[in-house]
Amino acid sequence: MNRFAILIPATAGLFLMSCGGGGEPAKKDAEAPKSSATPAAPAGNASISGKAIYSGAKPVLRAVSMDATPACARMHKEPPKSEEVVLGADGSLKNVFVYVKAGLPDQKWPVPGKVTVDQVGCVYKPHVVGLMAGQDIEFLNSDETNHNIHPLPRVNREWNESQPPKGDPKVKQFPKEEIMMPVKCNVHPWMRLYVNVVAHPYFAVSGDDGTFTIPGLPAGEYTVEAAHERFGKQEAKVKVDASGTAKADFVFKAVE
Repeated sequence: MNRFAILIPATAGLFLMSCGGGGEPAKKDAEAPKSSATPAAPAGNASISGKAIYSGAKPVLRAVSMDATPACARMHKEPPKSEEVVLGADGSLKNVFVYVKAGLPDQKWPVPGKVTVDQVGCVYKPHVVGLMAGQDIEFLNSDETNHNIHPLPRVNREWNESQPPKGDPKVKQFPKEEIMMPVKCNVHPWMRLYVNVVAHPYFAVSGDDGTFTIPGLPAGEYTVEAAHERFGKQEAKVKVDASGTAKADFVFKAVE
């Protein structure tokens, strides 16, 4: 088992998002939907696991002000915290997208079922998602207010569509690989989502405790990249044996 701990100053990245409308308040904050973005049939029995950690002075976590849109503010018992940086007590970092960047065999993998993103309390849930190129991504609107979905890709096609309160799902695809693609809406400036598109099923998003696991890998040597919306990207070289588990930890630090 190999262990990698990388400390690289990261570049800050911040995209302002927005959305809009009005309606009746929800009774309580809703839970994030479960994603169906499970990997396709594995090509091996090895895996890469690790943890994303933030090191340094703890950033000030601002509350999201929804006062400009009372219909959204009423959906929360108290102003929600920004999901730009979500830290655990031990510095664990949530919402880091981790994927195999290089080293996989030259082959194609079956595209799995759809990934679901909901809009709940005028917030995208989840905040970071991964999917394969050509995989369906379904956008829901569980709010009783209008929303607007506007990806800002660098290599995929840009689009901008409105979605009425509790309207029909919108199902889209992104055919080209792209990491940390921001999605906003054009009225509510706090709404943001990051979509990550890769050509294979070997990716994960760090959870509440900062951990991640990428299963089903064939034995080999890989370059693994971890990306965070504010702290940038970093890489690790990992060698995995058949049926083994390699370790790749990522330690992020804010730009001084």
